[in-house]
Amino acid sequence: MIRVAVLDDYQGGADGWADWGSLGAGVEVEFFRAPIAAERLAETLAGFEVIVAMRERTRFPRSVVESLAALQLLVTTGMRNAALDLDALRERGVTVCGTDGTGPEAAAGVPSTVEVAWALILAVAKRVTIEDRALRDGRWQTGLPVNLAGATLGLAGLGRLGSAMVAPARAFGMDVIAWSQNLTSARADGVGVRAVSFDELLSESDYLSIHLVLSDRTRGLFGARELAAMKPGAALVNTSRGPIVDEGALACTLRDGRLAAAGLDVYDREPLPPGNELTTLDNVVLLPHLGYVSETGMRHMYVQVVQDIAAWCAGAPVRVIA
Repeated sequence: MIRVAVLDDYQGGADGWADWGSLGAGVEVEFFRAPIAAERLAETLAGFEVIVAMRERTRFPRSVVESLAALQLLVTTGMRNAALDLDALRERGVTVCGTDGTGPEAAAGVPSTVEVAWALILAVAKRVTIEDRALRDGRWQTGLPVNLAGATLGLAGLGRLGSAMVAPARAFGMDVIAWSQNLTSARADGVGVRAVSFDELLSESDYLSIHLVLSDRTRGLFGARELAAMKPGAALVNTSRGPIVDEGALACTLRDGRLAAAGLDVYDREPLPPGNELTTLDNVVLLPHLGYVSETGMRHMYVQVVQDIAAWCAGAPVRVIA
């Protein structure tokens, strides 16, 4: 019997989003809805030969990998997962497979993430959460929303997701600028935006939306100095990865009013711990990492997860990362 652990199934839908029964009677699948505490991870997963990880919801550092003696296959949704110690997994001889962006449902993650980014921008600009709370308390029109028309949207990253932000911005009448470490003027011109330096991105953006991959180069990219250099009254939106922004510095900048607002879907630690300082600030709109979460996208990922497990069981693994 091969035991499969499907982790971080927050909505409890994974069992219905793919045909797990197609793996046969020799495969037993167990679904975990709640996050497993780091100190209990090795003990909880000790008897599983296969682990399915949802993006970067659960970390697998070397200490955990080395304690999972039964582990033979780890499947992650997506083809990148910064929460996995791939070197440790390779040394242990564990096969690591992912899910890719092919097939009719694969594009679901792009509109989903971009829609969440725009939901955050609009919520910030139109004071949605602030006025919602005020209205429930019996107060009416406590402040002034701002118009997007004429404002500048700054994009940190102009890949698939960053590029998809441009058309809605144009529809709202916004100017659009972009920066990334490898962005060329030709690439920016092709998308219809103006390439700028990093300092110009900070000083000119009314709304700065982050669409970068987390790496050694981008970790902590927006720290205290960078946040202080942003345009007064600007807002920062992050639907990428939490550690790209120094969370403590961001909270300080928001609390002091140097930044008008922030819209966040990602955090240093997820789920966001109760009592985190960000939850105490009225000028922050918070979402629980919904960027890639949609039923269409989940079905696509879990269908490929089952394919990965079946191929590995047959001795011909697919979509191999390590």
